[in-house]
Amino acid sequence: MSKQRQKNQIKLALEKKSEGEPSRVLSQGYEADVAIGGTESLVASRLMEEVADHRNLMEAFYQVRKNKGKPGIDKMTVDQLGAYLLKHHEELRRELLSDGFKPQPVRRVEIPKPNGGKRNLGIPNVKDRLVQQAILQVVQKYWDAGFHENSYGFRPRRSQHQAIQQAQKYVGSGLRFVVDIDLEKFFDTVNHDKLMSLVAKRVQDKRLLRLIRAFLNAGVMIDGVVQDKEDGTPQGGPLSPWLSNVMLHELDQELERRKLKFVRYADDCNIYVASKRAGERVMEGITSFISKELKLKVNEEKSAVDYPWNRKFLGFSFTNEEHPRCTIAPQSLDMAKQKIRQITRFTRGNTIEQISAELAKYLTGWMEYYHICEVQSDFTRIEQMIRRRLRALIWHRWKTTKRRYRELVQRKVNPSLARRTAGSSKGRTRNSTGKAIQVALPNAYFKSLGLPNLRCRGST
Repeated sequence: MSKQRQKNQIKLALEKKSEGEPSRVLSQGYEADVAIGGTESLVASRLMEEVADHRNLMEAFYQVRKNKGKPGIDKMTVDQLGAYLLKHHEELRRELLSDGFKPQPVRRVEIPKPNGGKRNLGIPNVKDRLVQQAILQVVQKYWDAGFHENSYGFRPRRSQHQAIQQAQKYVGSGLRFVVDIDLEKFFDTVNHDKLMSLVAKRVQDKRLLRLIRAFLNAGVMIDGVVQDKEDGTPQGGPLSPWLSNVMLHELDQELERRKLKFVRYADDCNIYVASKRAGERVMEGITSFISKELKLKVNEEKSAVDYPWNRKFLGFSFTNEEHPRCTIAPQSLDMAKQKIRQITRFTRGNTIEQISAELAKYLTGWMEYYHICEVQSDFTRIEQMIRRRLRALIWHRWKTTKRRYRELVQRKVNPSLARRTAGSSKGRTRNSTGKAIQVALPNAYFKSLGLPNLRCRGST
C-alpha cells in the first residue's frame, strides 16, 4: 500500500469517527493558542478527551511519521504505524480514555559527544511516541504563552538563532560578563515528584497526570534487562522537551524576580551581568536555588563567570568589540573540521564527485545553522581547509610520478614546474598548497563539483 493511499485511509477513518464530536480545531494557528495560554488552570476533566480526539491523533501520526526515528523495544517501525492505526485506532482511543494505556520501557542507546563522553538517548516505541505527541499538542497550546519570553528551546516559532540574537543584544548593551550555567545530566536527573507537582498546578485531569507519570516511570531496557527509572526524562520522546520547559520555568521566574538579564534554551542558560563580582554573586545564589528548589545539580567544572567571547553558547560566541559580532565558537569550528577530515579521509574508495556531494550535503546543513554569524574569516578557513584536503586527496590518488606529471600538464601547468612538483619528495599535504596543484585544481574546479560558497550574514 502506498504511503499516500494509507494516509488517505487513515484520514478518512479518523475523520469519520470525529463527525459530530465536539473538538478543538488544532489548525487554527498559534494566535489561538496564545489566546488560551494564559489561563491559570486547564480544563478539569476533559483534557484526555482532547488528547484522544481523532483529529488530534491524526495530526500526531503525521508528525511522528515526519520525524521518522528508529523503532523501540517492540521493533515496530514508523512505516508500520499507519497500518497499526488503521486497525487499532478505536482501541487506542478507548485505552486512553479509560486509563488502560500502558507505556513500554524505552530502548537505551548511547550517543557519542564531541568531548569524548556519551549521552544517553531513550527511544520509545512508535505507539508511545504517537501518544506523547498527542499529549504535547494539547498541553503545549495551553502552556506556551505562559513561559518566559527569554525561553527559546522547543517552543513554537522560537529558535536557537533568536536566543543568540537576544544574547548579542545584552552583550552589546554593556553586560560584558556571562554567568554560564551548565546543569549536570539534566535529562537524567529531573526529580519526578517535583516535576509532577509543577504539572499538577495546571493540569487537573487525573487521567492525564497518571499517564504522564506512567511515561516517566516506564523504565529503560539496557542489554535486554528493564531497569526502573525514579528520576529523569529520557531524551528521545516528544514529551521530554516540554517537561524540561515546565521544570526550568521555575528557574526563569526566579531570574525574573531577581531582575536578571538571561537567555535560556532548554537546559543551556546564560545570565548577563556588568561585572565579574556581580556574576560571582549571581552564580552562588542561582546555584543554591537550583539545588534546593529544583533538586538539580550545577556542573561546577563546566559552569563559569567569564567574558562572553571566551564561552560557547549553542555553538556560537561573540567578538570582543564595542558592537560585538556573532561568530562560530572555536569548539564548533573544531567539530566541523573533524567532520570534514572524516569525509575526506585518504582511505575512502569513493570518487571525488561522491565525496564532494557528501561534503555539499553536510555543508548545506551546517550553513543553515551558522549563517547568522558575522565574521567571514570563520567560513573562509573552512573553505580553505576543504580545498586543501581535496587537493591532497587527489594528489594522493594520482600516485606515480608519471601520472602526476601528466595530470599537471593536462591542466595547463608549466611543464618545468610540473616536472619538479611531480618528482618532489614533499608529502601530499605540503604539495597541496604548492603553486602547481593550485593552478591544476583552482577554486573554480571545486565550485564545479557543487561545493557551496560559505558566506556569513551581510557578506556579498
